[in-house]
Formats: sequence, C-alpha cells, structure tokens
Amino acid sequence: MKEKIKVQLTDLSFYYGDRRILDQVGVGFTEHAVTAIVGPSGQGKSTLLTAVNRLWEEIPGARVEGRVQIRFDDRLVDINANGFAVNLLRRKVGMVFQDPNPLPMSVYKNVAFPLKLSGQKDAHKIKARVYAALSQAFLWDEVKDRLDADARILSGGQQQRLCIARALVLNPEILLLDEPTASLDAAASAVLEELLLGLKSRCTILMVSHYLDQVQRVADCIMELNSGRLSFPPCDINGGLIIC
Repeated sequence: MKEKIKVQLTDLSFYYGDRRILDQVGVGFTEHAVTAIVGPSGQGKSTLLTAVNRLWEEIPGARVEGRVQIRFDDRLVDINANGFAVNLLRRKVGMVFQDPNPLPMSVYKNVAFPLKLSGQKDAHKIKARVYAALSQAFLWDEVKDRLDADARILSGGQQQRLCIARALVLNPEILLLDEPTASLDAAASAVLEELLLGLKSRCTILMVSHYLDQVQRVADCIMELNSGRLSFPPCDINGGLIIC
C-alpha cells in the first residue's frame, strides 16, 4: 500500500526581514511516521516547524513564500490560503518546545486548558479527554493522585510529558517536536522516546533533534537541513547508513 503524504512543502522560502532562512524547500512528509530533521545549529530547523503551524506569524518581520499543504479529510489544503483559520490549524497541528512550559496552574487544568480554549464546556467530556491524554503521554500513573497540584512541581521529564499531553488532548493529526529531550536526563529521554514510537499510530510526527543516536532509535526517516535546503542524504550514524 502506497504511503500517503501528510505535509507537502512546495518552493517554501522563509525570511526574517531581508535574511533568507529557508530556500525553496520542496518535500513531502509521510503520514503516521516519525520524520527527524537534523543538521547544524542555526540552519532553520525550528523555523521549518513553525511554518507547518503558522507560529511564525507571531514574529515581527517574518514572512514566507511558496506553499505549505496539509492533508485534511483526505485532500491537501494550503494552510496559508485566505480564509483558512489559524485557530483550526493549531487544533490539528500541536507543538512541543525544547523547554517544558507548564502553565501556572494545576496538572489537570494544564491539560484541560486547550479544550476550554476551543469552546468545550462539557465537564464530563473534558475529564475523559484529559485522562486519556495523560495516559497517552505515559503520565497518568505518576500524577493521578495529584491532579490538583501545581504542574510546575513536576520533574523536568514529567513536565515535558505534560506538555505533550496538553498537545494530545485536542487529538492533533500532526505533532511538531522541537528538541523535545534537550533538557532531560537519560532516563527521562528514554521514556519520551518510547512514547514517540507509540504516538505515530495516532498522528504524524516531525521532530528536530541534535542527538543522532536518538534519531536512529525513533525515526522512520531522516532529513538534513543545511544552507536553507532540505535533503535526503545518507546519514552516517555511529558507522551505519540510514537512507530515506
């Protein structure tokens, strides 16, 4: 069975003022797979992720050229087209950043917040979705007895999984991860890697990582971003070749 493309970039260029960061990137990301984006620092890997959920629009002087299309309801839709609502896009495309950013509220309210923001008012439905998201993020057993505790007292690894649960509560079709284990120790990173392997059956994952051993463990495909261009070269990881 032929794999479907979930995200299609066509001649995508990205600018901060006059500085070009991405240079006519053209690539398709496969549905229900973990795609890792690697490459030197400062080449625009995080910027590429923001192009997929239009977070770049919050940055003064930023602009894009080209197209970003995402497959919704089995058809590719241009997310930058006039009339495509950014709030709808953000519900379908979740993002988790390098540093955990729990809100100054309880564990439960952190995960429930996106649902309430989206207009969900049914307390029973919210509760069910929050519990399910915490379970999907491998966090339920660790926090089930302290859902009313301030989320900021959790460990770094728990906070990162909380942020993933907060993204998952809206049942996103795409999950963007920007160096998700950069601030975690080895044990917490291993738990998060196991989580990612299970999540790809539910959504498409695009992940930026500098850790090539981690990429080898979790990624279905590796792409390298360098000098504004995204390519599929063989990646020499610990002596082995991984080719997309």
